[in-house]
Parts: sequence; structure tokens; C-alpha cells
Amino acid sequence: MADATDRNAGEGVRRPEPPLPENSGLTLEEYLDMQRAIGHPIRYQLLRTLVANDELSASAFNDAVDVASHNFHYHLDELVDVGLIDKRQRRTPDSSGFYTYYRPTAMGRGILEHGVDELMRREREFNETYA
Repeated sequence: MADATDRNAGEGVRRPEPPLPENSGLTLEEYLDMQRAIGHPIRYQLLRTLVANDELSASAFNDAVDVASHNFHYHLDELVDVGLIDKRQRRTPDSSGFYTYYRPTAMGRGILEHGVDELMRREREFNETYA
């Protein structure tokens, strides 16, 4: 009798389909970079806060999260670099400088809503159903 480790002996190993269509707008590496980016607790918190607010100025955003300023900008730049957050600057009529605003991209919203947040939602539903 074959043991459990040999149960596929004699059968070919199934290979998964390619993860992306040939004409994908992003590479697998770009998708994985996005996933890695929100895998850090500070970046996850930043993206969630921004999604909840749609758009924030840099100062309002920094005030809304409990992250040291140097860490805030480092992690924010990481999210911008992978395409999960858009950064724009604009000048107001009564100022001589620019103000920076941040907003989540569609990919930022999607990776958050259909990734980690979805898993946590399912756990909450499971706990409510079976508690």
C-alpha cells in the first residue's frame, strides 16, 4: 500500500494556468509589489485611512494617522511608487507654494477591498454566524 506522500505517483503534476492574460496592463512583479506594499502595517493603515477619506492633503493625512513624519513620508512614497496612491500638487490662489494631495487609485481600493479587508470581513461573518 502506498503512503500518502506517494498518492500522485504515476500522475503528472498539474501546473496552474498563467496568472495574467497575455495583454495584461501590469506585470506579475508589479502586482506582487503592490501586495508586498500593503503587507506592512503602516502602509496598510495609510491606505485604509485614505480610502475612508477619498482624498487628503499631506498635512491632514499626517494628522489623521499616528505615524512619525519621517516614517509617514517614506511609507507614503512606497505606496505611490507601486501605484496604490496618486499624489498631486496644486497651487491655491492665495498662496505662493504648492499643496500636496493624496488619493487612492482604483488598484489601491481594489487590493484593499478584495484582499486583506475581504478576509477580515469573512472572519467577522464566520464569528457572528458560529459564535
